[in-house]
Amino acid sequence: MKFCRFGPRGQEKPGLVDSDGMVRDLSGHVADITVDALARLAAVDPASLPVVEGAARLGVPVKGIGKIVAIGLNYEDHAIESNLPIPTEPVMFMKALSSLTGPNDEVMIPRGSTHTDWEVELGVVIGKTARYVEEADALDHVAGFTIANDVSERFNQKQRGSQWSKGKGHDTFCPVGPWLVTKDEIADCQELDMFLDVNGERMQTGNTRTMIFNVRQIIAYVSQYVTLYPGDLLITGTPPGVGEGKKPQSIFLKTGDTMRLGIAGLGEQQQQVVAWRHLGDEVLG
Repeated sequence: MKFCRFGPRGQEKPGLVDSDGMVRDLSGHVADITVDALARLAAVDPASLPVVEGAARLGVPVKGIGKIVAIGLNYEDHAIESNLPIPTEPVMFMKALSSLTGPNDEVMIPRGSTHTDWEVELGVVIGKTARYVEEADALDHVAGFTIANDVSERFNQKQRGSQWSKGKGHDTFCPVGPWLVTKDEIADCQELDMFLDVNGERMQTGNTRTMIFNVRQIIAYVSQYVTLYPGDLLITGTPPGVGEGKKPQSIFLKTGDTMRLGIAGLGEQQQQVVAWRHLGDEVLG
């Protein structure tokens, strides 16, 4: 099944995407889309649900993400274009929860940024607690899959010390969605085509089969160091084609640019790039 959350920021309602791509309102069954609610929703007949009329905003498709664990340099060609060694173990870092935003919300360029970049990534939503998990059992801990854009400010990431979080955690730097697609709908998470365009020009083309470390390996590895809880989000690396790696000259995002990205079976996102503004206490997800 495909689940989403629709409505204004901070007021999202639970939704289901039917076989015709229509969003249907699940408010009569659950208060929100959480991992705990998925089992109860498996028996719901989509045709029995009211259709959501109009073009509703989509939020992050699952409520209650406790942490975002990211894997860097997980495609060999991306490591090469980044002028970094090909990893012999998964490169782990964390993205701030405050970077979460809806799949089609605006992405803000941070104050003074000159190196804001894009990264289409497969997102894995954890379904049950994972601690010292064996690879053979790893997918049993998955609730479903989604898309993430691991937006990155490269100067802050690489030139301001050794902590990548400085370039990865800015507000709006983790658009997620449009849907949470349950595991049963994805025949093989290691055979998914992925792409990203900027202003209509194809920048990234890839497939999850070319990961250095596959999803099973990532879950098993991360669970040795960080306990993963239901609702946690793993983002699994990006294929080549990021702006930093463009030749003969790097390309970075600027105000007015549009990113469009997608993964087979998981839908598409689209973000307009805007200048930074003060959001106050606005809820991003």
